[in-house]
Amino acid sequence: MATRSEAVATGAVPEAQEALRGYPQKPWRILPFLGPAFVACIAYIDPGNFATNIAGGSKFGYTLAWVIVASSLMAMLIQLLSAKLGIATGRNLPEMCRERFSRRTSLGLWVQAELIAMATDLAEFLGAALGFHLLLGIALFPAALLTGVTTFLILGLQRFGLRAFEAVIAGFVAAIGACYLAELYYAHPPLGTVGLHMIKPEFQGSESVLLAVGIIGATVMPHVIYLHSALTQNRVVPQNDAEAHRLYRYTQVDVVIAMTIAGLINLSMLVMAASTFFRSGLHDVTSLVGAHRTLVPVLGGASGTLFALALLASGLSSATVGTLSGQVVMQGFIRRRIPIFWRRLVTMLPALVVAAIGLDPSRTLVLSQVVLSFGIPFALVPLVWFTSRPEIMGTLVNRRLTTAVAVLIAAVISALNVFLLGQTFFG
Repeated sequence: MATRSEAVATGAVPEAQEALRGYPQKPWRILPFLGPAFVACIAYIDPGNFATNIAGGSKFGYTLAWVIVASSLMAMLIQLLSAKLGIATGRNLPEMCRERFSRRTSLGLWVQAELIAMATDLAEFLGAALGFHLLLGIALFPAALLTGVTTFLILGLQRFGLRAFEAVIAGFVAAIGACYLAELYYAHPPLGTVGLHMIKPEFQGSESVLLAVGIIGATVMPHVIYLHSALTQNRVVPQNDAEAHRLYRYTQVDVVIAMTIAGLINLSMLVMAASTFFRSGLHDVTSLVGAHRTLVPVLGGASGTLFALALLASGLSSATVGTLSGQVVMQGFIRRRIPIFWRRLVTMLPALVVAAIGLDPSRTLVLSQVVLSFGIPFALVPLVWFTSRPEIMGTLVNRRLTTAVAVLIAAVISALNVFLLGQTFFG
């Protein structure tokens, strides 16, 4: 990452630098500040979310819609804190850990973060391969090779600048949203019932509680907590406290818009599954392949194509973002960098092995999410701690209420993930 002075010299996003100095602003002046949260939000609509949302809708109808609303609100606050850390300090979260903790602690955090990044990348890469497999009808291994080539091409867009890469990722988010909007058109959900379940907390037995825990437990993705702070640390550099506060207000808009879109897409997944599978008496649709296979006879061939396209867009974009997160983790914790294409090549190997030997991709997705759960406290706790310290954050330090809510969210999500791990291994 560039230093703060380097960012000023190069003008990370020149339009945004100009906008910071001319207040009050025209409404369209927000545009240069949009982007980082759209890159981060892709992790909240990755293939793992497809699996949990479809399972929730097919088993319990619209009952768990409120869980998605609650988890989206929690994710919104956490991504805001991550973005704010980068703005206030000019450092990303791994760099702050390296500076504030012992070398041994930083090395331990780096090792676990790399393992989490690999598990995350495995799920996302396999999700994209499944998308190609379902869309083109090719075997999973050639689909995985095609996924590798495509992600290399997407990563290559960085040579055209930050905004070009952000625009492509935002385009993927829009594509996923458009596919699910069309799916809802075919499904004809009862909007009044959906709206009621969005604000009415309830469960249907112990299994629904466990599935709700799975949805909430997968809310916070450790790798994008690290990444979001890196995306904002030098993108636009404020020159004084007034500009820093103005930049944070713009960043809030970016996060709210992006995370709201991600939440609506997740909600659409659950509603689609409830409107098609649950209402048809198909309560055991838990795999992505099974969901695609079942959609076609229920809603027609177009719905299956839309599902495959959405899964493909989700997998490709989230796999690319995961690779960037790995770079941030290594550079931040241990001050080492490797060419991003080498990182992409190394991290895609486990997924290629899974595809080559014929392991069940849906089962592999679930296991990767279990591994991911281990890393959540190691990202959340330092984030909340750093953003609550005035000597670190300056005038952008958290308010007491913000810190209290963040501590509560961190404790709840960490506890839920411990519970989920216990149920997975001992339940």
